[in-house]
Amino acid sequence: MLYYLFTYLNELGMPGAGVFEFVSFRAAMAIIASLLISLVFGNRIINLLRKKQMGEIVRDLGLQGQIEKQGTPTMGGLIIIASIVIPTLLFAKLDNIYVIVMLLSTILLGTIGFIDDYIKVFKKNKDGLAGRFKIVGQVFVGLLVGSILYFHPDVKVHEAVAENAVIENSIDVTDKHKAVEGKKWVEVKDMTTTIPFVKGNEVNYKNIFGDNMGWLIFIPMVIFVVVAISNGANMTDGLDGLATGTSAIIGLALAIFAYVSGNINFADYLDVMYIPYSSELVIFIGAFVGATVGFLWHNSYPAKVFMGDTGSLAIGGIIAVFAIVIRKELLIPVLCGVFIAENFSVVLQVGWFKYTKKKFGEGRRIFKMAPLHHHYQKLGMHEAKIVSRFWIVGILLAIITIVTLKLR
Repeated sequence: MLYYLFTYLNELGMPGAGVFEFVSFRAAMAIIASLLISLVFGNRIINLLRKKQMGEIVRDLGLQGQIEKQGTPTMGGLIIIASIVIPTLLFAKLDNIYVIVMLLSTILLGTIGFIDDYIKVFKKNKDGLAGRFKIVGQVFVGLLVGSILYFHPDVKVHEAVAENAVIENSIDVTDKHKAVEGKKWVEVKDMTTTIPFVKGNEVNYKNIFGDNMGWLIFIPMVIFVVVAISNGANMTDGLDGLATGTSAIIGLALAIFAYVSGNINFADYLDVMYIPYSSELVIFIGAFVGATVGFLWHNSYPAKVFMGDTGSLAIGGIIAVFAIVIRKELLIPVLCGVFIAENFSVVLQVGWFKYTKKKFGEGRRIFKMAPLHHHYQKLGMHEAKIVSRFWIVGILLAIITIVTLKLR
């Protein structure tokens, strides 16, 4: 909103108003605003949650320090969502299709998580929203996002083609960028994505099943990624600060990719795909990083508040959708390795237990407890040490993904 106000003031000749034209300035403002909202208003929201007796219902799993967390305010994901949505509304271009997609994903997944937390807290039902309904909601979000990204006319990439080439439904933007080796630059409606660690690292979903059938693989892929990563973040949210800190690390890496992909000069220099109009995503991801870091102030050990499914489903979905939007979804197995390991540990544990029970009459376990962070708790490792070591792994994975900008 402020972008449009200051653009108008700039047209009237107001000194300094033109600074809002710069994505870097608005991203910095979004980070500051999200930090202030989560830090300043976070305590007020926590006190309100405590006053409304919206405390965590803890199951006794025999873990050290677990019972002490009984009654800690939950649904703190509302702080994260507010700290993302408000700065984005203030500083981003709201007619940008990518910003719209990210806001929709945030609100819809946050709503699913909120319903789950509401049932747990107010209905005193430890199971919360039935798993099948939660999955249906996540699938709906994936279907919506996938359909928008595949069919919306503003979702384009920037390609260099032969100077005399005629591309249907393209916009010639050679005047915005230097022509090289007899080529011109055009914006085309395309569903190309990036393959990491490979030279000439682009593949078009449309070419897999034909020009009119690419959605058969793209949309199911989006649904799968959204469900997997949002559930992975939910599984990871079991120790103070674990999911929050890991998400902040992932957000920083995505911010770098978004800035490079949305800046034609950096994209050309690094020889990566330029995505027109995606630079506005830097503002959104800046708010995301500020929100997670700000929430970590309250959520670090010992936590004053838990994000609940309201926060974990939202941040997992945000990461998944954001990676897809900037065409880096194939990097998710590396970048979100912590989330995937946590999720996969549960799948392995349950699957092996059922298999061995059927085969031997007695269920056996791979881990002492799943998700993975509880396994280390059972080994006697302190919660804070587990979290810090998972963060270190997250940082290493983020560095590996950033290295793919040049390593092919």
